[in-house]
Amino acid sequence: MARSDKVAAVAELVERFRASDAVLLTEYRGLTVGQLKQLRRGLGENASYAVVKNTLARLAAQEVGLGFLAEDLKGPTAIAFVTGEPVEAAKTLRDFAKENPQLVLKSGAMDGVALSVEGVKKLADLESREVLLAKTAGALKAKISQAAYAFNALPSKTVRTIDALRAQQGEAA
Repeated sequence: MARSDKVAAVAELVERFRASDAVLLTEYRGLTVGQLKQLRRGLGENASYAVVKNTLARLAAQEVGLGFLAEDLKGPTAIAFVTGEPVEAAKTLRDFAKENPQLVLKSGAMDGVALSVEGVKKLADLESREVLLAKTAGALKAKISQAAYAFNALPSKTVRTIDALRAQQGEAA
C-alpha cells in the first residue's frame, strides 16, 4: 500500500470507530469466504463486519481513544462495527462461534470502555432492549395497580363499615 492509501484507510477506520456504538474484535482464522458472508448477513443492518490490517486498526483505535484494543489486534482480525443495539451483534457472534469454532471472540469496546471476552459474552446474554423495556413497563404497571388498589381500599372499607353500622342500628331499633 502506498502511504496515501494507508492514510486514507486509517481515516476511514477512525470514522467507523467514531460512528460505532460498539466494536467487537474476532479472529476468523480457518473460516471460508462463504462462512464470513453468512456471518455478515447474520449481523444484519446495524453492524458491519470487516477484515482489517492490524497496524492500521491500531493507529485508528489509538486516535479515537481505544488504544487498549491494540493488544488484541494481532493475527487475522476482523472487527464488527456496531451502530445501534450491540446486544444483537454480540449474540450473533457468540452463536456463530458456537457453530463454527474457528471464529474466536477476542475483545471489544462499548461507549469507550473495554470489553473482555467474558464481557462480550455477558453482553450477548442480555435480553434485547425491547424486552427489557417491556419488563420495566410491566413492573411499573403492577406497582401502579397496587397503589390504585391501596387508595381504593380505604374508602371502600369505610363504606362497608358505615353500612354495617346502619344495619346494626336498624336491628337495634
